[in-house]
Amino acid sequence: MTKADLIEKLAEKAPQLSRRQAELVVNTIFDSIRDSLKRGEKTEIRGFGSFRLRHRQTKEGRNPKTGESVSVPEKRMPFFKAGKEIKELLNPEEKSGVVTHVDL
Repeated sequence: MTKADLIEKLAEKAPQLSRRQAELVVNTIFDSIRDSLKRGEKTEIRGFGSFRLRHRQTKEGRNPKTGESVSVPEKRMPFFKAGKEIKELLNPEEKSGVVTHVDL
């Protein structure tokens, strides 16, 4: 699903919104998540998941062409953790916490 697909779906589900208004809503949500990550904050959407930053430490890497050792600088990486409801939707057999079948 693309951003355009999300805009279309929102416009269908909320007929009182024009396609332009639906686009504004989707862009506002994405901009808010992006801005909170930029500030180093976590964004949690109950029932869906959370967006946060993971910090990667400086490390030594290798140039794949030459095999030469290179320093890879520290960086911040975005990370998404799926919420419980999404996990249960994708893995319904694990929903109750009881294994219903075992493949031997």
